[in-house]
Amino acid sequence: MEIILRQDVEGLGATGEICNVAAGYARNYLIPNRFAVQVNTQNLKALAHEKRLLEAKELKNKESAREMAGVISGLTCKFARRAGEEDRLFGSVTSIDIANSLEEQNVVVDRRSIDLDEPIKELGIFMIPISLYPDIIPSLRVVVVREEE
Repeated sequence: MEIILRQDVEGLGATGEICNVAAGYARNYLIPNRFAVQVNTQNLKALAHEKRLLEAKELKNKESAREMAGVISGLTCKFARRAGEEDRLFGSVTSIDIANSLEEQNVVVDRRSIDLDEPIKELGIFMIPISLYPDIIPSLRVVVVREEE
């Protein structure tokens, strides 16, 4: 029996794929649990329509990520922290700090998309990559200076 998967099914395929499975597996498990629908002209048209909508949404998301990348590339986040004699910080600058600083500059970025391997623990200038989209990764300039006492 041919079916169209409505969501990813391990060992079978990804969303939108057309698969050939045993009739009992489809009737008793996949279709009742809404993992799949039977192949017919109406469902094929619905699948094509969903793919077009998904592609349009994907294109829109990619375009907004490009625009945000242009904005982020021109920004600088500056942090003043207490530091010891060898320019080691008495704390650190984390991805949460960077996300909050960007938010103050009206740029909303999820902290998990900031590719900071480990917190910044020294004074200096750092270029931090931010993953906005799989192939769109702008660098943000982060400056850590000694706090005036």
